[in-house]
Amino acid sequence: MDAATFILIVEDDKKTSELLSLYLKREGFETLVAYSGRQALNLAARNKLGFAILDLMLPDLDGWEICRRFRNSFAFPILILSALGTTQERIRGFAIGADDYVVKPFSPKELVARVKAILRRAKAEPAEKDTFTRGDLVLDTNKQNVTLGGKEISLTRSEYRLLKALVTVPGRVFCRDELLRDLYPAGGVVIDRVVDVHIASLRQKIGDDSSNPRYVLTARGIGYRFADDEGAAQVKLE
Repeated sequence: MDAATFILIVEDDKKTSELLSLYLKREGFETLVAYSGRQALNLAARNKLGFAILDLMLPDLDGWEICRRFRNSFAFPILILSALGTTQERIRGFAIGADDYVVKPFSPKELVARVKAILRRAKAEPAEKDTFTRGDLVLDTNKQNVTLGGKEISLTRSEYRLLKALVTVPGRVFCRDELLRDLYPAGGVVIDRVVDVHIASLRQKIGDDSSNPRYVLTARGIGYRFADDEGAAQVKLE
């Protein structure tokens, strides 16, 4: 079975999981269902998955912890499906590695469309075969990894996309709306603070001091750019 069509549904409400499974199977996907966090971890360890739909309110380990563990161990996309829908909760979901966030109540047809869009983007990503280097920071689009001083850095999918967008055109200022479109080409995310959250996490992982960064520079009031020369000072555009 193609792992890209094998979807794990982590949802403790049986009616919701059955509804999701029904709609996904109509579109040709195969599904597994976990009713708890620990069951989800076991299924992910034993099966080759292409996607996960993750509820946050689970009876044992909560969805936040499951999302973190999935992102640390696997490359498959994650869509959070939850009744928790505040701005802070959505930002938190994206910050820990979710590819999309849908708030209950939801449209099953729209959710399936989002799953298909995310999988199309994930399949298209490996097209380029270039390496970008700035000092001891290297981004390899062929291997889809980032190393710092020869050691691989574990980035979330969103952090990788942001770094890739910036590093491929060093010196160019990207506004937050542009970076949001790089993160979520299918739309649905309108909180530009999500970009700032991901940038802060990315800087921490690549050893960038936010007050005097070497790589990801701030264009205040606009967005961000990647340094186009060694030791570049932070850009301040009011």
